Amino acid sequence: LALAWPSNEIAVMGAEGAANVIFRREINAADDPEAVRQQKIKEYQVELMHPYYAAERGLVDDVIDPRQTRRIIIRSLAMLRHK
Repeated sequence: LALAWPSNEIAVMGAEGAANVIFRREINAADDPEAVRQQKIKEYQVELMHPYYAAERGLVDDVIDPRQTRRIIIRSLAMLRHK
């Protein structure tokens, strides 16, 4: 069971490292590589690191309200009790 809160950032690597790898050619070809790198880092954070992106791809089972965490964990453990 993998749960996430809406504020979670979920990714294989940090935004800086990922942006440097994924957008390397675009960054190197830019007139202002540092500005493009910063823009790509922000884009990566906004578009790819949020828990809803992870949920869409099956990396987490659900994105839950933090206030409901205790109730959901108790219910989930009860469901798994006899497995």
